[in-house]
Amino acid sequence: MPAAEFPRRLRRAPARTERMAFRQALQLAACGLAGGSAAVLFSAVAVGKPRAGGDADSRLPEPPAWAGRPGPGVWDPNWDRREPLSLVNLRKRNVESGEEEMPSRLDHFKAKATRHIFLIRHSQYHVDASLEKDRTLTPLGREQAELTGLRLASLGLKFNKIVHSSMTRAIETTDIISKHLPGVCRVSTDLLREGAPIEPDPPVSHWKPEAVQYYEDGARIEAAFRNYIHRADAKQQEDSYEIFICHANVIRYIVCRALQFPPEGWLRLSLNNGSITHLVVRPDGRVALRTLGDTGFMPPDKISRS
Repeated sequence: MPAAEFPRRLRRAPARTERMAFRQALQLAACGLAGGSAAVLFSAVAVGKPRAGGDADSRLPEPPAWAGRPGPGVWDPNWDRREPLSLVNLRKRNVESGEEEMPSRLDHFKAKATRHIFLIRHSQYHVDASLEKDRTLTPLGREQAELTGLRLASLGLKFNKIVHSSMTRAIETTDIISKHLPGVCRVSTDLLREGAPIEPDPPVSHWKPEAVQYYEDGARIEAAFRNYIHRADAKQQEDSYEIFICHANVIRYIVCRALQFPPEGWLRLSLNNGSITHLVVRPDGRVALRTLGDTGFMPPDKISRS
């Protein structure tokens, strides 16, 4: 390299580092995942600039756990933090065997079974009741639940469990569906209760919760996603079939997160009462979406919004 060229390249390096950091920050912000995109943007833009009282650090910070995917259009194979390589403690490597031991250690953490997750929206209910406990199913809603139970039973699958929201309409829907699936255990949880997961994009005019509701509900629904949607445990030997009976907003958000779509788009999905959405989580972490159709046959003018 010519001597005159060397100083100029040195001078250009910091600016180039800042531009790269800024582009990566924009990619993270474009993901729009729940909570704190702006914080990621500003923290990432600061990368490459000298710290106060110290030298410049050109290393990019590790994206927060909720950031999900590394950039728009890029699949993150470790979205559920269960990728085998990420679970192996490389610092405890056997000095004698070295890399030869790695395949067996990876196999110890590798999933072997497929999880089939059936997300079911509760049936139609009395939306005008002032108290949640009084928002019981309508006659049409009870019929929808019967049809959904029959549809699930007709699949001939050995269901492992039913996890349902603790809200009245979800409990009653579960009661009816369970009659068609005798012997399948039931688990109730507050995590799957209806709420406002994240401010939708584009916004809607007919439904505008307070910002605090997104803040509180969003954390809970994200916790439900992390708790229930992931690849099978390495100890699981056979494929599993699990039913989750909950609410439209919760299912929409879970589907967006599982497919690594921007979760702000959750309200673009439409779900009728009694609908069945089938998520397939493969051992390698890949996710497929199958829709078994709406079994409730609800007239469009009677579709409730929650």
